[in-house]
Amino acid sequence: MDSSIFLAKFWGYYLLIFFVILSFNPKRIRQIFNDLEDQKFLIILSFLSIIIGLLNILFHNIWEPNWKLIITLIGYTSLVIGLSLFIIPKQTINWLKFVNIKFVQVIYTLLFLIGLYLLNIGYAIILI
Repeated sequence: MDSSIFLAKFWGYYLLIFFVILSFNPKRIRQIFNDLEDQKFLIILSFLSIIIGLLNILFHNIWEPNWKLIITLIGYTSLVIGLSLFIIPKQTINWLKFVNIKFVQVIYTLLFLIGLYLLNIGYAIILI
């Protein structure tokens, strides 16, 4: 299987699952931000984000102006957030809280739409 298709399916499922969890249990996001105050959780989360971002970038660093760019940008976003959480944790947490409070509806909608779009690409449900 092509790595682009595999990652489209992976990120599509991940984003939809995350959307459903946050939609049915909005307290979960507040719990995540509270857990970021714990240094052990923060270090594990930042390392995990860095690893996922690096793996995504190493396997899929494609800068074509199509759906493959979304997957590449997800990898770079994961890497940057992971590095920021590790290097400047307080500023990153404050920024993430601000973005989540101001743009929560937009973020949830994007999670859902990008997840559906990537799954559509992965399984060719609707030919675009």
